[in-house]
Amino acid sequence: MPVMPLACGLILFAFSGCNSDSNPNTSGSIFGNGACPSTATVAPPAAMAPGTPPTGLSLRLTQINTGFTLSFPLFLTAPPGDIARLFVVEKGGTIQIVDRASNTRVPGPFLDISNLVTNQSLPTSGEQGLLGLAFDPQYATSHRFYVSYTDVNGNSVIARYLVNSPASNVAIPTADRIILTLAQPFENHNGGMIAFGPDGYLYIGFGDGGGGGDPGNHAQNLNDLLGKLLRIDVSGGSPGAAYAVPSDNPCVGQSGAKPEIWSVGLRNPWRWSFDRGKGDIYIADVGQNTTEEANVSSTASGRGRGANFGWNITEGSNCYPPGSNCSKNGLTLPNVEYVHSAGACSITGGYVYRGTAVLALQGTYFYADYCAGFVRSFRMAGGVVTEHADWAALRPGGNIVSFGEDTAGELYILTAGGGLYRIDSN
Repeated sequence: MPVMPLACGLILFAFSGCNSDSNPNTSGSIFGNGACPSTATVAPPAAMAPGTPPTGLSLRLTQINTGFTLSFPLFLTAPPGDIARLFVVEKGGTIQIVDRASNTRVPGPFLDISNLVTNQSLPTSGEQGLLGLAFDPQYATSHRFYVSYTDVNGNSVIARYLVNSPASNVAIPTADRIILTLAQPFENHNGGMIAFGPDGYLYIGFGDGGGGGDPGNHAQNLNDLLGKLLRIDVSGGSPGAAYAVPSDNPCVGQSGAKPEIWSVGLRNPWRWSFDRGKGDIYIADVGQNTTEEANVSSTASGRGRGANFGWNITEGSNCYPPGSNCSKNGLTLPNVEYVHSAGACSITGGYVYRGTAVLALQGTYFYADYCAGFVRSFRMAGGVVTEHADWAALRPGGNIVSFGEDTAGELYILTAGGGLYRIDSN
């Protein structure tokens, strides 16, 4: 198992920060004061400390990769309707396929773009690499899938690839199209998660560009894609265009604002997800020096449309830097937050369980901490966090870098040391 350095700035995907840079945005939210239409509302107070799991509900982890190794797996997903295969993203630039029935790795890899990806000399350190994967909702007919990675120059890249057949275990090795390229000022806070929403549009999460305290003030700058959740239409557009911008994006037609923007004020939304049952979006945003947070935006309230999640005006629900006098008007504060105590350092977002193997878990959202290694869960009921629990039985040991979800809605946990585990009933 690779050992991760814990020095400031080197914690994978965390960069909890060692700086307390001054914050020029102490007067309030740029996004929430009329620059773009905004449906942002202040969330209820963060939930109380997690308790014990519900009585009578016992879970365990089943290790999937007992017969094969994985090299720093960062993500797991599957094409729509594909119940036979799991697709695992490896940080160094490869995607492997795991057969669900036999828990064996399919000869491959499915895709190898290691020659395009940064960090090849140190594939187990840093925050760059192959970071995300999303299959087209019409994968069966379009044969398209999308990847998110940092290239050899450190830029974030969203690219489209193809397969000859949806049943193919090996993709066409060269990109069909580069969708978007974004320069990164630092090596950390790349974000990298991509996913298709219930509306069929591709959502892209980018961090604030790195450094301590967002020194470039990217997250609150509407003319900048860093520190944002983006929403684009990759199904069509004008001839020659890689994508179109949906007309109901909140900044469309606004001078000095990028129309791709869906939400702002994010520090490093490393892992976020859609609840496949209700369509709500759950964003886990990695904190700076003190606080990790999870934000839930319901479909009824616009699924985060026009929301400002606060960074770098706030870290969690508190003003940033600590002790500063900020206005929280128009900000969407976290539903759940926790401080850096007992070794915690960086939140890893998961999914709302919608599988059938453990029916009592339906509607439960799971998240973890990269350093502390805990796995916790909560439910949303009427916009309020309930049943916040800590699952000692679901701690795999090692650094939890991601959750995954298969087509059946079952959930998985991935660790930096190469572990791949499924959450099962005990």
